Amino acid sequence: MLSAFYLTMGVSLISTKEHQINEEIRVPQVRLIGSGGEQIGIVAIAEAQRIASDKDLDLVMIAPQAEPPVCRVMDYGKFCFEQDKREKEAKKKQQTVEVKEIQLTCNIGDHDFQTKLGHAHRFLGDGNKVRVVLKFRGRREMFHTELGQQVIDRFEQGCSDIGQADKKPVLDGRTITLFLSPISNTTKK
Repeated sequence: MLSAFYLTMGVSLISTKEHQINEEIRVPQVRLIGSGGEQIGIVAIAEAQRIASDKDLDLVMIAPQAEPPVCRVMDYGKFCFEQDKREKEAKKKQQTVEVKEIQLTCNIGDHDFQTKLGHAHRFLGDGNKVRVVLKFRGRREMFHTELGQQVIDRFEQGCSDIGQADKKPVLDGRTITLFLSPISNTTKK
């Protein structure tokens, strides 16, 4: 009764699930796989639905593009639960790489430089990328950009044992930017 109402309103009742199950399957014949994984063969859809209902399981279309479509007899709720569980496990094992930023200036003190270098070592050791930004403040510092280049080069040398530069440091406006990536375990000696 409600389906007739929705159809008159122009709303379709197509399932948003990724698999068609039981009565949603609207093909004349299917290639059937049993609940144990055994090949049953090509059967009529009514026969496949009867086999699934006799075992108190669901008929799930797993390959709709095949000719004829492939259906399997299984517990669909358990299948969805296990699929979600596998996806969560894969997501846990996936390593996310963050880009950490370290800011320097031309006239940075030696102790501050060593502290920033220590931070970069920690970030690279954790597997993150590091963006080193050296900012020039004022007209006087912009006139001596070679001093900033020396600081960046010194920083790159300090990180050379644990990280490598993705590309040469670039002067862009009032900043020099350097990107460092951790050295993978396969390239370390």
